[in-house]
Amino acid sequence: MHADRIFGLFMMVLALGYILSAMGIQTSFMSDPVGPRVFPYLVAGVVMLCSLSLILRPDPNADWPRGMMLAKMAFSVVLLVAYALMIRPLGFIVPTVIVAGLLSYQINARPVPAALSGLGLGIGLYVLFKVILGLGLKGLPPALMG
Repeated sequence: MHADRIFGLFMMVLALGYILSAMGIQTSFMSDPVGPRVFPYLVAGVVMLCSLSLILRPDPNADWPRGMMLAKMAFSVVLLVAYALMIRPLGFIVPTVIVAGLLSYQINARPVPAALSGLGLGIGLYVLFKVILGLGLKGLPPALMG
């Protein structure tokens, strides 16, 4: 019970720091209609709501992960950090397909559906961000773009 509240408080402070960091993002008069600050603000808002829920209504019988589940969670964090590092050199689609496929495999260890999920998410999210939202996103590695 206390661990939930401590974690909720920690995440609340982290979200506030995220907002402060996003406030420092410089925008030019030529930026897209949404602006670069909106996404960090939305993420921080969701984190703050979830944190508030943990603080006000902690789980009285929380079971913390152990063993294999903890290893899977650590692997997921490593994957997401690698994903953040792969985006710039490899573009959006390739890292998204790989990481989404691996995360899907962790959820349900069936290789073909996991690979299809990764492929669908990689291409689908690229279309959403680039075509529908009009963001300046590089789809493929610069070497392949010619």
